Amino acid sequence: MPKSVGAYIQLHSIMVSRISVSIGMEGQVYFFLYWYLLAVKGAGESGKSTIVKQMKIIHEDGYSEEECRQYKAVVYSNTIQSIMAIIKAMGNLQIDFGDPARADDARQLFALSCTAEEQGIMPEDLSNVIRRLWSDNGVQACFNRSREYQLNDSAAYYLNDLERIARVDYIPTQQDVLRTRVKTTGIVETHFTFKDLHFKMFDVGGQRSERKKWIHCFEGVTAIIFCVALSAYDLVLAEDEEMNRMHESMKLFDSICNNKWFTDTSIILFLNKKDLFEEKIIHSPLSICFPEYTGANKYDEAAGYIQSKFEDLNKRKDTKEIYTHFTCATDTKNVQFVFDAVTDVIIKNNLKDCGLF
Repeated sequence: MPKSVGAYIQLHSIMVSRISVSIGMEGQVYFFLYWYLLAVKGAGESGKSTIVKQMKIIHEDGYSEEECRQYKAVVYSNTIQSIMAIIKAMGNLQIDFGDPARADDARQLFALSCTAEEQGIMPEDLSNVIRRLWSDNGVQACFNRSREYQLNDSAAYYLNDLERIARVDYIPTQQDVLRTRVKTTGIVETHFTFKDLHFKMFDVGGQRSERKKWIHCFEGVTAIIFCVALSAYDLVLAEDEEMNRMHESMKLFDSICNNKWFTDTSIILFLNKKDLFEEKIIHSPLSICFPEYTGANKYDEAAGYIQSKFEDLNKRKDTKEIYTHFTCATDTKNVQFVFDAVTDVIIKNNLKDCGLF
């Protein structure tokens, strides 16, 4: 996925319908129904699509059993693609299998995977091959060096649970669905109501090529939620391996935060994937991304430094406030709590616009 770690949600507050009611000789009384349009935009792999899925789980009673079944093929594909990416990287990184017999399993993997992905299935012989490969010491050593190649964040989640996923009666759980990775192209729309407010959320493609399709859709912005993958500080873009993902995200944030169109627009910053960042920062120093960083490679200090780097990009500090939240898009309770706070900001700013706050 060259994909950057930044993403932002564009919120339009617009009136979509007006109902006119006649009250005798007193004239007309108008009732207005307002919709908040949230267009989830930005670069890939920042968790924006996961946040959209969370809105369905939190505000629409989640995914039905039939909808979950429709994700089986995606779960299988993500699992197969993950183990294949690791095996390919072993060659590039010159890592040997712990057990030489696994070389035959690797050949079987590539022979069986194409048909399995095309048919959206996980046959027993393939799942057994994947299980043996995943348990190999050499494969684990390569997995631990995943910052040196492109690997889905959910690789370990699926591969560690392969026994359940490979069952004949397998039905993806809500968490399985949340973890799926599909490149967003076009627009995916979700409707929900929260705090008596009506929302329409639009998820759009995040890769550079996709951004060109929506970059013009800025007029009428009420607030922007910009999502950054904290854990991407030591990764490069899939589409541009010379560009650090965090640096790409900072460039995008700078261009949005200081754009003349958004002078009066609230900026809400989601520092996402905090769980992955907390695990990674222990063994992968922040100085990989920020050579000037001399602090401890511990979660609180390193996360605070990244927060300050983004907030310092704001050139209108005297008039514009950045509302920052640390998030884990796969944690439903965390997203629910954060979105509640975000909604309060939206309401507050709309009241200001109306002169009522």
